[in-house]
Amino acid sequence: MDLDALTAAHRAEWERLDELTRTRRLAGADVDELVTRYRAASADLADVKTTAGRSPQADHLSLILARARLRLTGASENVLRRIPRFFVLQLPAALYRVRGATLGVTVGFLLIATLVATWIASDPALVASLGSDAQLASYAQDQFTAYYSENPAAVFAGTVWTNNAWIAAQCVLFGISGVWPVYVVAQNAVGLGTSAAVMASYDRLDVFFAFILPHGLLELTCIFVAAAAGLQIFWAWVAPGPRSRGEALAAAGRSLVTVAIGLVFALGLSGIVEGFVTPQPWPWPIKLGLGALALAVFLFYMLVIGRRAVQRGETGDLTEDETGAPELVAG
Repeated sequence: MDLDALTAAHRAEWERLDELTRTRRLAGADVDELVTRYRAASADLADVKTTAGRSPQADHLSLILARARLRLTGASENVLRRIPRFFVLQLPAALYRVRGATLGVTVGFLLIATLVATWIASDPALVASLGSDAQLASYAQDQFTAYYSENPAAVFAGTVWTNNAWIAAQCVLFGISGVWPVYVVAQNAVGLGTSAAVMASYDRLDVFFAFILPHGLLELTCIFVAAAAGLQIFWAWVAPGPRSRGEALAAAGRSLVTVAIGLVFALGLSGIVEGFVTPQPWPWPIKLGLGALALAVFLFYMLVIGRRAVQRGETGDLTEDETGAPELVAG
């Protein structure tokens, strides 16, 4: 089928559809005609894409159809009606998509932190290079635990929440660099390993884990997820597959930026644990149990609810009506 011939044969019909779309007031017969021409133009668009794929004619007709669809459906959907879909389908699907990369980031973080802690703790000279004995002793005996209780619980929880949410957002938004997520994860791993080495040197490793794990289980998992999402955006740019690099990057960015929004809520829960549970003088099994429960809730949402959402065809991306018809590709 010749594209120019097809366009010439149907141009008048498309122009009439566009005219109806732009008409301010439509009579009953006009609405019927609009529906009929919309259906016919949709079929024409399928023929155009089958004949020539992406083309100026297809883009022009897609724009006319988008305006007609908006006219037929009326005002855009109430944003409040999208909230359930976001939390039940889009967000868990986006989280589920990065599960493999999250596991890889987690393993890398634990490996770096363990190596740094073991290396420093095994060499007294390295420990001494971190500060004087009085400074390190003060850190191990007082400052490490005082950090969690020196401010009111609500203020402290809000501070760590906003700080961690900003870090997670950076990992996702700057993930296209391929460097920033790795830098954030490595920096935190080195810092945690160094702190563990100092605490171990003063026989306070039990205190270290008692104060790190309750909130750290969920907090660090959220950072790992954010880094994984950022790296997947980078990978969509590096290896776009059958789509163009711009289209692959746009799709990955739209779907995975959802992760940054969702992690705000997960990190809010982590902040509550850090502000109201970690500094409490409770037995460590209770504090650890509460932290593990918070992590279990997040993992259930990510892996179980997310798997169900993906099985229903969700990717975390916007719908076709919101993004426009995709370009058909082979493979």
